Amino acid sequence: MATANEILQSVTIRHQLELQRYNNHAAQKMVALLNRSDADLIAQLQIAIDRAGSNWSVDRLESLLSQVRSLNAAAYTATGQALTTELVQFSAYEAAKQILMLTKAIPAEVLAKLPLVSVSGAQVHAAAMARPFQGRLLSEWMQGLESGRAQKIRDAVRIGFTESQTTEQIIRRIKGTKAKRYADGLLDKPRADLETVVRSAISHTAAYARNATAQANADIIASVDWLSTLDSHTTLQWCVPRDGKRYTLEHKPIGHNYPWLSGPGAIHWGCRSTSTFTLKSAEQMRLNGLSPGTRASMNGQVAADLTYADWLKDQPASVQDDVLGVLRGRLYRKGKLPVDRFTDNKGLLYSLDELRQRDAEAFKLAGL
Repeated sequence: MATANEILQSVTIRHQLELQRYNNHAAQKMVALLNRSDADLIAQLQIAIDRAGSNWSVDRLESLLSQVRSLNAAAYTATGQALTTELVQFSAYEAAKQILMLTKAIPAEVLAKLPLVSVSGAQVHAAAMARPFQGRLLSEWMQGLESGRAQKIRDAVRIGFTESQTTEQIIRRIKGTKAKRYADGLLDKPRADLETVVRSAISHTAAYARNATAQANADIIASVDWLSTLDSHTTLQWCVPRDGKRYTLEHKPIGHNYPWLSGPGAIHWGCRSTSTFTLKSAEQMRLNGLSPGTRASMNGQVAADLTYADWLKDQPASVQDDVLGVLRGRLYRKGKLPVDRFTDNKGLLYSLDELRQRDAEAFKLAGL
């Protein structure tokens, strides 16, 4: 029978996969919102370039681009507001989810004696927004994204006039081409930057939900344990050496010398690591009168190291299909395709066409 710590580790891994899926959805949602302004932005940009004429000057360009800057600022303001709303809702969800996972792992007999203490979503959101990630507050990152895109546009226009490019050439440089799905335009990099900030903001918020839950339930939780997504994309410098390492609730190393730094999910851009808890034993909690089964479940022993690949291998086909998708699940089981072949270095799933190009033999084995 699995111990409470083993159950908690398993549900935490499953939840982290759910978070990665949500992360991707939220990032795409925010980029789509930002993209809504592109048509107006390009139209206003074309007007400004045409008005500048051949006798342009830096000052005249700055004046003509003022409306473009205003549209750009409005687009990021709207996106920032939408992201804030998203994070408020996510904070409430994640705070509740942490308690739900603990409730699944800890026997009811223990919870009757030591009830869990919930943290509010408002507490989590306020704490997360008041602390920087990767050196800046979220508001500062959004301001930087706005000014960065405005500068890219301005510089591209200046270069275009300096090189006597036509309006069409300048616009194409900024917007990109339909043939390449606009990925060759200067506006594409700011989209990728926004995705990165959104994912990091969500991971940052999730970390605060875990930390607040641990602090509020210190009578039950013994340590916070680093849990990395161990695959070919995991960072060797940061996450691989910390996987499975234990820390106090104040994030001091236990039995090793790897500092917590910014913690799992925030130690570097795009970090997919998370943390789980090791629960105290019944003896450590000084609980008497427990049944033998409950006492055995609450033994306080750290769950054995479990990688994402190991966890997925032991799940039923229905769970594997839910995580990977039905066809990818078939590739995993019948095509013998290792789980780390399904994602890129951001943890994003490759499309089936991309997988077919990368691993044609697996498709043959799976009969696809």
